[in-house]
Amino acid sequence: RFLGEDPWLRLRELKKAMPKTPLQMLLRGQNLLGYRHYADDVVERFVERAVKNGMDVFRVFDAMNDPRNMKAALQAVRSHGAHAQGTLSYTTSPAHTLQTWLDLTEQLLETGVDSIAIKDMSGILTPMAAYELVSEIKKRFEVRLHLHCHATTGMAEMALLKAIEAGVDGVDTAISSMSATYGHPATEALVATLAGTEHDTGLDILKLENIAAYFREVRKKYHAFEGQLKGYDSRILVAQVPGGMLTNLESQLKQQNAADKLDQVLAEIPRVREDLGFIPLVTPTSQIVGTQAVLNVLTGERYKTIAKETAGILKGEYGHTPVPVNAALQARVLEGGAPVTCRPADLLKPELAELEADVRRQAQEKGITLAGNAIDDVLTVALFPQIGLKFLENRNNPAAFEPLPQAEAAQPVAKAEKPAASGIYTVEVEGKAFVVKVSDGGDISQLTAAVPAASSAPVQAAAPAGAGTPVTAPLAGNIWKVIATEGQTVAEGDVLLILEAMKMETEIRAAQAGTVRGIAVKSGDA
Repeated sequence: RFLGEDPWLRLRELKKAMPKTPLQMLLRGQNLLGYRHYADDVVERFVERAVKNGMDVFRVFDAMNDPRNMKAALQAVRSHGAHAQGTLSYTTSPAHTLQTWLDLTEQLLETGVDSIAIKDMSGILTPMAAYELVSEIKKRFEVRLHLHCHATTGMAEMALLKAIEAGVDGVDTAISSMSATYGHPATEALVATLAGTEHDTGLDILKLENIAAYFREVRKKYHAFEGQLKGYDSRILVAQVPGGMLTNLESQLKQQNAADKLDQVLAEIPRVREDLGFIPLVTPTSQIVGTQAVLNVLTGERYKTIAKETAGILKGEYGHTPVPVNAALQARVLEGGAPVTCRPADLLKPELAELEADVRRQAQEKGITLAGNAIDDVLTVALFPQIGLKFLENRNNPAAFEPLPQAEAAQPVAKAEKPAASGIYTVEVEGKAFVVKVSDGGDISQLTAAVPAASSAPVQAAAPAGAGTPVTAPLAGNIWKVIATEGQTVAEGDVLLILEAMKMETEIRAAQAGTVRGIAVKSGDA
């Protein structure tokens, strides 16, 4: 996305450098690395290629904790001789009890796993809850158990220690110079804590310090990309926002010139989560809930705009929710239809052959040379359509991507001077103009306000203003797809274009019936 690196090549290079070290990845079950369900044939082929390129351990999770969504991936991992680790995406709510986690563990073991991970992505697992959960799982099941905690709330170190006392088999830590805040507890601190006990790790603190010193210098290159958190954040105990989601929210709100709205968004997140059936907040549901919360806050009206992915959860397209979703919202998005009750992927036809044919066609049309194992490029585009295609078009063109981070350039860049004029991207509908308005530094707390520019690209000419009142998009982002065509007659509620913002798709709809008079944007515009 940013540096133009081939993920498959990077994996092979890492394996070459560390042939004896097991490499592990997170796999979002039927979502793989994307934000939608993929057909089983794509899941199978992705796992096969990941193993062939050097991956050893797959931590397979599902944002809904729906074991049906993990089954195909887990079976594929085991069939290719790799380590299949099933995951409990830990969360708390009125719908989640100790029995919830014991039942899910049993279901995963019935599916077939080599180990189980408790994934505390928000850092909300209390030490006593960690002790109880680990104790009960180890008492009832013969399975290797791992614990993954983020340090965001300040409880992770204590949770790890109590889990170790309860018999956990492995825990995730990070070298000290890359630890804490949004990440994991420091490796050295835990090694020192356990030294001389029955849980002594045997790791050499002096050697760990050499590693920490190396990454201390590496981290300097990424100073400008770090979040605002300097210590712990107790707000997460209520909002349950994972570390990665928190940095993403901060970044996106900053792009919207709405950094001051973070507290409002954090307060809205638990309400959206409840409306969606108390789903866990882990990719992609964390992004879905976070984006919807941002939309609710910035538009000034809850669910005035419903993101496509939010609608998908309400329709059952992502799987079972812990408790039923908000009935009124569900009825609104179903529009008289029925929700999905089967395994969502059962509704998908095999799609790998079509995806491969499409990528090969685009490669031929654009003069792209595919990799020796072309299926790797096919999977890259399948999972990241726009980003993947851009990478293939510019595989050996560093100028098309961001420069490599440099330590000497790590200080925050001075804010660029605002341009005098703003740009307006307009889709005209008779009687009213629907506009994606881009102006650097504008306040977007209201629909009529300007949206800050997502890039410094030259401003495009706007379509002629109609007689109606312009309506701005609720978020800054990229034009994912223009649905409407010039001269088309549209009904109220018809989708005119799809905006990609915060990794989600937001539909811009017609507020009333009319005719499209002109279109001044195209896919890929920012």
